[in-house]
Amino acid sequence: MKITDPRAMRALAHPLRLDLIELLGRIGPATAAECARHLGSTQASCSFHLRQLAKYGYVVEASSGDGRERPWKVADLEQSWSAGHGGVAAAELERVFVEREAGRMLDWSQTRDSAAPEWREAAFLSGVTAPMTAQELDEVGERLMEVLAPYIARSKGEAAVPEDARFVRVLLSGLPVDEAGASGEREGGER
Repeated sequence: MKITDPRAMRALAHPLRLDLIELLGRIGPATAAECARHLGSTQASCSFHLRQLAKYGYVVEASSGDGRERPWKVADLEQSWSAGHGGVAAAELERVFVEREAGRMLDWSQTRDSAAPEWREAAFLSGVTAPMTAQELDEVGERLMEVLAPYIARSKGEAAVPEDARFVRVLLSGLPVDEAGASGEREGGER
């Protein structure tokens, strides 16, 4: 789902709403009460935020078989937006997203030693700075998504999931740095 409406971006720029979308993507359809148990929140809060997500098309009601329960499911497992086209709303969504992902990386670095050895070895944090054009950067992003496509298909139920699989968060970022380097400081300490 490509998000272009600033109101829809503002609706998504809430940590609990991002948690709800991720949870439903992991466990499948769930009621507000089930979501609250998983996320350590309240049923009322989850219900409110699920309705807000539904208002902008992020989640939809799933059939439950009985009329008493109201399960929700993710409308689309992939959400993307362009911070360059959404103004303040896109900038806020991007800020919430980056803070959330940075927190996850910091949590992993602090708990890595308690993870199973095969997961400690497989997990990675890395970066590279290389000269490229905007067109080349766009191509890199597309190629990285192509690499992930078979694993995304598993989340969508389009491919079998191995028995020993775990959900893994892969964060991709390709950002230009200024002429002075990643710190953003120019000669003489000016920005």
